[in-house]
Amino acid sequence: MQNKGLIRVFAIIFGLVCLYTLSYSYFTNKTEAEAKAYAISKAGEDSDLRDVVERAYIDSIGNTPIFAGITYNDAKEKELKKGLDLKGGINVILQVSIRDILGGLSNESNDPAFIAALNATDELQKNSQNTYFEDFVTSFEAQGGDARLASPDIFSNVILADKVDSSMSNDEVSSVLEKEIKETIISAFETLRNRIDKFGTTQPNIQSLGDNGRILIELPGAKDMERVVSLVSKKAQLEFYETHYAGDAFNYLGLANQTLKSLEVEDEKEETTEVKDSTLDDTVTDLLKDADEEVEEEEQDFGPIFNIFQPNQRVAQFPQEPTVGYASIADTAKINEYLRNPAVVRLRPANLRYAKFAWGVPQAEGSEVVPLYALESNRSGAPAMDGDVVNDSRQQFTQTQQPSVGLDFEGQGVGQWAKLTRTVAQKGNAIAIALDNTVYSAATARAEIKGGSTEISGNFTVAEAQDLATVLKAGKLPASAEVIEAEEIGATLGQEAINSGILSFLIALALVLIWMVFYYGRAGVYADIALVVNILFIFGVLAGLGAVLTLPGVAGIVLTIGMAVDANVLIFERIREEIRKGKAQKDAIKDGFNNALSSILDANITTFLTALILFLFGTGPVKGFAVTLMVGIATSLFCAIFITRLFIDGYGKNGKSLAFSTGMTKNLFTDTKIDFLGKRKIAYAISGVLVAIGIFSLVSGGLDAGVDFVGGRSYTVRFDQPMNAQEVGDKLTTTFGSAIVKTYGADNQLKITTKHRIQETGVEVDTQVEKQLFDALAEYLPAGITFDQFSKSFEGKEVGKMSYNKVGPTIADDIKRGALLAVVGSLIVVFLYILLRFRRWQFSLGAVAAVFHDVAIVLGIFALTKNLMPFDMEVDQNFIAAILTVIGYSLNDTVVVFDRIREYIKEHGSTRGFSKLINQALNSTLSRTLNTSVTTLIVLLAIFFLGADSIRGLMFALIVGVLVGTYSSLFIATPVMFDTVQKKALKEEKKEEEEEA
Repeated sequence: MQNKGLIRVFAIIFGLVCLYTLSYSYFTNKTEAEAKAYAISKAGEDSDLRDVVERAYIDSIGNTPIFAGITYNDAKEKELKKGLDLKGGINVILQVSIRDILGGLSNESNDPAFIAALNATDELQKNSQNTYFEDFVTSFEAQGGDARLASPDIFSNVILADKVDSSMSNDEVSSVLEKEIKETIISAFETLRNRIDKFGTTQPNIQSLGDNGRILIELPGAKDMERVVSLVSKKAQLEFYETHYAGDAFNYLGLANQTLKSLEVEDEKEETTEVKDSTLDDTVTDLLKDADEEVEEEEQDFGPIFNIFQPNQRVAQFPQEPTVGYASIADTAKINEYLRNPAVVRLRPANLRYAKFAWGVPQAEGSEVVPLYALESNRSGAPAMDGDVVNDSRQQFTQTQQPSVGLDFEGQGVGQWAKLTRTVAQKGNAIAIALDNTVYSAATARAEIKGGSTEISGNFTVAEAQDLATVLKAGKLPASAEVIEAEEIGATLGQEAINSGILSFLIALALVLIWMVFYYGRAGVYADIALVVNILFIFGVLAGLGAVLTLPGVAGIVLTIGMAVDANVLIFERIREEIRKGKAQKDAIKDGFNNALSSILDANITTFLTALILFLFGTGPVKGFAVTLMVGIATSLFCAIFITRLFIDGYGKNGKSLAFSTGMTKNLFTDTKIDFLGKRKIAYAISGVLVAIGIFSLVSGGLDAGVDFVGGRSYTVRFDQPMNAQEVGDKLTTTFGSAIVKTYGADNQLKITTKHRIQETGVEVDTQVEKQLFDALAEYLPAGITFDQFSKSFEGKEVGKMSYNKVGPTIADDIKRGALLAVVGSLIVVFLYILLRFRRWQFSLGAVAAVFHDVAIVLGIFALTKNLMPFDMEVDQNFIAAILTVIGYSLNDTVVVFDRIREYIKEHGSTRGFSKLINQALNSTLSRTLNTSVTTLIVLLAIFFLGADSIRGLMFALIVGVLVGTYSSLFIATPVMFDTVQKKALKEEKKEEEEEA
C-alpha cells in the first residue's frame, strides 16, 4: 500500500479531531451530572426546588471555563445532540387564533354584527366540538336582520377584493373564507417549522391537531421553556416604522432614570431576616452562595436604567441617529419593565406619546449586546407600513457581500414604500424594519425609492438570512398563536430505557469483537481495532456536523457496523482464497485487498446512493437516517481499506506469519458445493407463498398504523403520586390495543396517546374512549373520584384529565409523497448504477426483485403478527427507518454476490457452464454472507432482548430484514438474474471485452 505514512498521520489527526468534537459531550454530561448532584445535596427530595437549583447552578457557571477555555455554554452548543426519543425535550400545543385570521381578512372590521358573532363564537367554543369557523358561521347567521358576510364593512374589502364581491351569498363567502383560513394555518405551520429548524432541532415532531388551528410541537433535548414559548408564540409579523430621533428618546430616558432612582429609596429598606417560607428565588440564592466564588465589586450607581444601559455616544453629535443605546440581552426584560412603569409612562413628552421602544439584533456574531430604537406610531400602535404588502422575500448579498434578505412589495406597497422613503429623506431619520417587534435593520434614505424593493441587512449568516426569508415568505397573513399547553416531557424510553439500550449495544459490540477474533484470529483483532476506530469516527463526524442522534440514526449506525465488518470479512476471505492458491503471504494480502475492493465499493456505493436520494427527498426521520448512513459508509470504507491494512502490513513487514483463521475455522466453508440454482424453484415457491400471505395480510388486516400516520387521541393526566410510565403503558395497551405513555413534565403527570377508535367520529365515541381510560386508570387515582371529576375542567384542578386533543397525522400528504418518492427514486438510481456496472439490466432486475421480496415479507410479517407479539408492532416513523435499513442491507448483500459472479464470468465465461459458474460464485461468497449476517444479527438480537421495550418493534423488523435479505441474495436475486439473462449475450460481451483489451 502506498503512502502509509500519510494515511497514518491523517488517521491520527482525524481521530484526535473526533475526540475533540466528542469532548464537548463529555464536558456537558459531566457538568450536568455535577449540577444534578449539587441540587440533590441542597434541595433534597423537593423536586421543584431541585430543578430550579439545578438550572440556577448551570446558569451560574455557564460561562466559566471548564477545560482549556471551553465553557459549559460552548460545550452545550457543540455536543452530540440526542433526539426527543432518546433524551426528552419540550412539548407545546399552540392555538392559532382563527378570530385573528378572520379579523385580518375583514380588514379589522368593527361592524357590530361581525364583532357580536366573534364574541358569541368565543363562548360557543368553550363547550363545542365544532371548529371555530363553523361556530362563527352559525353565530353570524344568528345575528338575523340583513347581516351579510359580503358586506363592504366586513369581507368585501381591499384584502379580499379579487375573491369576494358584495353580490355573493353567505355560503359563497364562507367557502372563500374557509380556504383562506386553511391557507393561513398552513402558513403559520410553515413559519413554526422554520423557526424550529432555526432553534437547532433537526428532527422536530410537528403535528396538526385537527382542523381548528391547534399545532403540537416537540423539541428534542430542549429545556428552556421560556425560550421555546417565546419562539413559537410570536406572530411572525413584519412591519416598517419611522424612527424617532435618538436625542429626543435619550432625554426622556434621563428623566425616567431619575424618577426610578427616587422610587428605589423605599425599596432599599427591606432586606429582611431569613424566614422558612421565603420566596423560591431567595431560597435558590442562599443555596447557590457556596457555588459563587467570585465577589462582585461595587460599581458607581448611575440609576436603575443607566446601570444596565449604555447610551449611544454619537447622539450628542448626531441627535437624529436611530440608535438610542445598547444593553445586554439579559437586561432587556428589566429595561422593558422600567419603561412600562406608570410613573415613567407619564413622563413622556408629546412627540413620544405613542412611541414604541424596540430592541434590535446583536451587531456582531457571538455578541450579547443589542441596540434600542424608538419607533414612531399612533394611538393604535400601527406602523408606517405593514408586512402584508410584501410579495416576495429571498436571501441575497449586500454590496459588501454580506448576507441579507431582499423584499419586493406589491400593490399599494410600492406607493407606500416610495412615500415612506421620501418622508425619511426629508426628516433625516431612519426606517426600522421589525419582525415580531425586533428591529433587524434601521437605515436612512437619501431620496425617494420608487422601485418597490428593499433589503434587510443585519448581522446574518447565509443560513440565518435564508431562514428569515423563508419565514417572511410563509407568514403573509399574521395570526397570533397562543400557547394553550406547555410542558416539559420525559423521553419516550425514559432514563432506564436509555441505560439499557447503551448496555445492550455495548454487549452486542463486545460479542461482535469476540466473534471476529474467534473466526479470523489475530487478523480479527486488527479488524476489531478498525471497527472501534470507525465507531469513533462516526460519532465524531455526527457531533462535528451538529447532527441529532435519534432512533432512526441508531438504526443507521447498526447497519454501518454490519457493513464495516462486512468489508473486513470480504478482504479476509479473499486473502484466504489467495493463500489457498499457494501465494506468499505478502502477495496474498496485496491481491486480497485489490480483489475485494471492487465488491466493497459496489456494495457501499449502492447503499450510499440510496442514502443520498433519501437525504435529498426525505424529511424528518428519513433524512436523519440518511445522514447517519452516509457518514457511516464513508468512515467504514476508510477504516476497512486503510486502517486494517496498516495493522496487517505492519505486523507482517518483518516476515511474521499472520493466519486469517483459527484452528476451528480454517477450513470452514472452503469446499461447499451447494446447488443454489437447482433449488431455486423450491425457493420461488416458498417466497411466493410468503409474499402472497404477506400481501393478503396487508390487504385484509392491514398494518398496525401508529399515531404518526392515522392520528390518535392525546390525554394529559395528572396523579397524586409518582407514576411508572412503563407500567401504565402496559395496562393501557391491554385496554386500547396500543398506547404510548410518556412522563410529561413532573413524574406525577403522564401523556397518554392512543389511536383506539380514532377513525370513528362523534361526541359519543370520544366520551366512551375517555370512560375506558378512566376505568383503566382508576386504581392509580384517589379513592372516590368520579368520572365527572376526572373529566371536567375546573379552576384549581390537581388530579385527573388536564388536557385532551385529537391528534392529526404528523406526516402531511406532501411529506408522505416525498418519502415515497425518495424510496422509489433510490431504487431507480440503484437499478441504473447496477446496470452501468454490470452492463445487464437482468442484474438490476434481480437486485430490485430481492428488495421488493424482502420489504414485502417484512411488511407481511408485521401485518400477520401485529396482535400476536408481546411487544409493540406499531408502524410509525421509526419503522420507516427499519424498512430503509432492510433495503440497504439487502442491496449490500446482493451486490457482493453479483460482483463475484461478474468476476467469474470474466475469468471463465466461455469455458464453464453458466449455472455451474453462478453456483461456484455463490458458494465462494457463502462464508462472507453468513459471517456478515451473524455479526449483524448479534448486534440486533442483543438490543432486541436487552434494550428498551419501545424499540423492540424496530429491532424485530431489522432482524427479519437481515434474515430475509441473506436468503434473498442467495435464492431470489441471483436466480432471477439467471432466469432472465441470455448466456449467449454474456459470452458475446465477454468476447468483445477481450477484443477491446
